[in-house]
Amino acid sequence: MRHRGRHRRRRRGRALRAGLAGTALALTAAATMISASQATDADDPGALKPLTASTETTPLRLTGYDVPGTALDRLADGMGRPVGVGAVLADPDGSLSDAEDCTEDDRRALPVEPAATQAYCWPGGDTDGWRPGAVTTSGDADEDGRWGPHRVILSGWSRSSGSAAEQGLARVAFVNAGDTGELRYTWALLTVPVDGGRDFRGLGSTVSGMVWYQNRLLVTTGRGEGGALYVYDLDRVQRATVEGTSVGRVPGGWSAAGARYVLPAVASYRTTGAGAPRPGGIALDRSTAPDSLVAYEATSEDEEGPTRLWRYAFGVGPQRAGLLEADPVAVYETELTHVRSVLSYRSGWYLGRMTGAPDERGTLWRQDTDGARPTRCGADETHRCWSGEATSLSYWQETGEVWSQSGRMLFALPLASVDRSLDD
Repeated sequence: MRHRGRHRRRRRGRALRAGLAGTALALTAAATMISASQATDADDPGALKPLTASTETTPLRLTGYDVPGTALDRLADGMGRPVGVGAVLADPDGSLSDAEDCTEDDRRALPVEPAATQAYCWPGGDTDGWRPGAVTTSGDADEDGRWGPHRVILSGWSRSSGSAAEQGLARVAFVNAGDTGELRYTWALLTVPVDGGRDFRGLGSTVSGMVWYQNRLLVTTGRGEGGALYVYDLDRVQRATVEGTSVGRVPGGWSAAGARYVLPAVASYRTTGAGAPRPGGIALDRSTAPDSLVAYEATSEDEEGPTRLWRYAFGVGPQRAGLLEADPVAVYETELTHVRSVLSYRSGWYLGRMTGAPDERGTLWRQDTDGARPTRCGADETHRCWSGEATSLSYWQETGEVWSQSGRMLFALPLASVDRSLDD
């Protein structure tokens, strides 16, 4: 029975890859219809420019703020003993669908080139009114790619409709990725303890960047939260006890806007320098020593100036493990505008760029201090091959795959395929 099941999964995997390849071919055919003038969405941004002056680096210095342990303990006393990732995964809310079972409209969000080798879609009923954001995985959390026995993907979402109280809420789906034929997920609301741990409020921000490192989840926030980088402890997941749309303490218990689990923030980082850029997205780089966190500057859609990129090292030793060092170890400037995702590996920075309206194709560039190259597709050398809605890149070093999310599609592709598709 086990052998027959394995063969069926292999056949299904081949069929899925063929289906995704067919979708990519269809999208490539559409991309080749773009004229050469339309295909040129940005001039060559050239090489990254290192910024070394203290006026450029000092404003990026981080100041850390811990939520008092007494507040976290008081919250746990009120809500009950915290649970871990395994307990959350064992209590799923639903399942994702394989790409072959997703709608054509959903599959249009996938990149043209390089093509996804794994793709899944979220159910509409469970994501209506929510906007997809960042992705991170247990490949970030630990070098072996697992959290305990589990392979896990974390997918961030932000509330985009509903009442004034609901808009701006953020939640994370814990996706059990141990069986690629059946991805199940469980929602947890991102929150911030208030009133000394007697209550909590929702995190009032979009989730454009997430990194899971060791037992910490780092989340970027927008202006509503002052651009803070919030920190969550994945050993401190709390259970909600009351169903409903409210957030926090309610008559009879604790409510989390429909989610059955709650993640309370344990700390935050802020840049305190005047004129410091706000991180728009983040990613983990395990190719550095020590491991590091990279970020790109959040800019408005009408801004045409250069974009800053920077890197913080993670601390080493028992006292600093999992914590960010205060000063950036590298700061760069790129002429690329409208950057919406970042990844750094070895000497290259991979930057996803939005080229127009959200439903238009984006571009994906690899840039370093020597120059820049985009991925390309189609006979007319079109560079609009990437997904315009993808706002996150996460490299799973154990498998060599990059995970991202666009619209209702969660997808992966080999980093090697990105490098092969670069325009020479």
